[in-house]
Amino acid sequence: MELLDDKMRVWIDSAKLVKAVSGVYVLYNRKKEPIFIGETKNLETTFTKYVDTEFEGDECMQKTSSYQRIFTNDHEEEHKQVIEQFKNETGKLPECNNKIKIQTP
Repeated sequence: MELLDDKMRVWIDSAKLVKAVSGVYVLYNRKKEPIFIGETKNLETTFTKYVDTEFEGDECMQKTSSYQRIFTNDHEEEHKQVIEQFKNETGKLPECNNKIKIQTP
């Protein structure tokens, strides 16, 4: 289930090559199932931290094998829309988002 209009990318190979812009991203496990939907003001900083720490302390996100990302100026609103789309299609949040309280309308 791909959620964004972006090709699926292998996590370690290209995660540090994202631009330093705001965006929304989806992390996928080896089965290509979305496990986390996130947003950030700076994709490069966020992804570099994830790669450098190997998702330290977060066993759920350590399952990441691929990702998608989109660049957007309104990352918070876009994030809410992608979360809502996922919830509408599956009836739940991605497994790693379940640990985080996300407010949606």
